[in-house]
Amino acid sequence: MIEHRSFPPALAAVSRTEFDYADGEGIDFEPYDAFLAAEDTTEWLRSWTGNKELDAEAYLPFGQDGTGGMAVVWCVRPDRPLTDQPIVFLGSEGATGVVAGCLDDFLWILADGIGPMESVEYDDHTSRPNTPLTALAEAHATTPRRPARTIIAEARAEFPSFSEDIEHLCL
Repeated sequence: MIEHRSFPPALAAVSRTEFDYADGEGIDFEPYDAFLAAEDTTEWLRSWTGNKELDAEAYLPFGQDGTGGMAVVWCVRPDRPLTDQPIVFLGSEGATGVVAGCLDDFLWILADGIGPMESVEYDDHTSRPNTPLTALAEAHATTPRRPARTIIAEARAEFPSFSEDIEHLCL
C-alpha cells in the first residue's frame, strides 16, 4: 500500500527539465510536476486495460510521451520508498516494459539520452549523452552511472514477467 504520493525531489527536478524530441533523435517525454491523481490513475489504467475492476494503487504515473504512453513508478516492493520502486512504461498502443529498477537508475537512462518510451519500444539503446540530464543525474542519483542498455537489461531481468502480468490484467 502506498503511504503517500509525495513527488520525490529527483522527479521534481526532471519535471523542470525541457525534453527535446529532435524529430525522433531525442527523448519523447513530457514529465508531470506531480503524480497523476489517484482517481485519474484508476480511470486511465481501467481504460488502458479494459478491466473496470482494477485497483491502480500500485501505479504512479509521472509523465507521458507524445502519444499518451505513460511513465509510471510501479510500487511493487513492499515497505520500500518510492525512489526504490521500478519505473515502467505503458504505451498508448499496448507496448509495456520495465525501464529501470529504481528512480536513480531512471535518471542515468535519461542522462544517456533515452526516455521511457524509447527504452521499451526500441531495441537500440546506444548512448547519446545529454549534458543537462547528466548534471541532473549527478546531482540526485546515488546509484553508479552505467550505460542505459545495462540498466534496462538489469531491470528486465529482475522483473521478467511484467509485460505478461500486465497482459493478464487486460480484458
